[in-house]
Amino acid sequence: MTDTISPNVAHLTERQPVVTGAEMLTSLVPPPQFDTATFESYRSDDAYPSQAESKKLLQRFAGRGEPAKRGGFFSRAKKEPQLKPGVYLDGGFGVGKTHLLASIYHAMPARRKYFGSFIEYTALVGALGYRNTVDLLRGADLLCIDEFELDDPGDTMVMTRLLAELVASGTRLAATSNTPPNALGEGRFAAQDFLREIHAMSDSFETIRIDGVDFRQRALDGRAVALEDDEYQARIAAAAREGTASDDVFEDVVRHLAKVHPSRYIRLIDGITLVGLRNVHVLTDQSEALRFVAFVDRVYDAQLPLIATGVSLDQVFSEEMLGGGYRKKYLRAISRLNALTHSAQQSSVA
Repeated sequence: MTDTISPNVAHLTERQPVVTGAEMLTSLVPPPQFDTATFESYRSDDAYPSQAESKKLLQRFAGRGEPAKRGGFFSRAKKEPQLKPGVYLDGGFGVGKTHLLASIYHAMPARRKYFGSFIEYTALVGALGYRNTVDLLRGADLLCIDEFELDDPGDTMVMTRLLAELVASGTRLAATSNTPPNALGEGRFAAQDFLREIHAMSDSFETIRIDGVDFRQRALDGRAVALEDDEYQARIAAAAREGTASDDVFEDVVRHLAKVHPSRYIRLIDGITLVGLRNVHVLTDQSEALRFVAFVDRVYDAQLPLIATGVSLDQVFSEEMLGGGYRKKYLRAISRLNALTHSAQQSSVA
């Protein structure tokens, strides 16, 4: 296969994106696919009543709940229980938690509000320093945190301190995760050493459980699409005629991700309309796998079709990894990879 098919083929491994702290702050908005997300457009599954119940509770949190009914002159309106400063959406992947989180963001009449992934907030602290980050975010009416995870003690300390200071100043919080807040970090590091901090943080959240099945898998066969070399090359060429396709060897991308902070992965795919990965193989290194998960999240946020050769991308994480502490992260990534490769198939037919 030739290295360059056309001038509209880019190589992610040649990109060295730089993002300033100010740019990070201004980018804290919902991903493009959730630009118009509303409570009304959230499709709850009747088989799982917790979805409709959660939506109603979150509407009230965002100030969109139904007003209390007034009785007679001497009657007293029934008071709704007071919610905590934060709501924490706990549930499996693919049940619409991010859609609901974005709905809160759009519905809440706030002067200052931010929406970002857990990685983006910790990266902001890394770029600006802890105190500067607190000063910038203090006074915000709402902070939305998608995919809340505590993968190491450093993140635990930073985020618990940051959220405690913001809540004390009146900021409301909304977060999503696949793990209840009192179990964050479980199976990843010595969580017992940080129980006080974790429990203090969880006290700020009203945990809302959302049950259901992965909506991305309802119409799929459960396997990511893997292409033969000739078909892959033809797809890259076709995409390059319509926009800018990226074409890289999988191993090279995995190595390159180690040189780029995860907060900058979104810039790796700036201007790309289709992502191509050649010679995919099973990952056995945990650090490489977690970086690839973060990259997949950014590709999914941008809703970019993805094509690949080699091992099917739903098989990219080893069995040992799928049985470890990051199991939910890997399963979420597999779900998204399946959807992205099927999206690429559909766009080729269109």
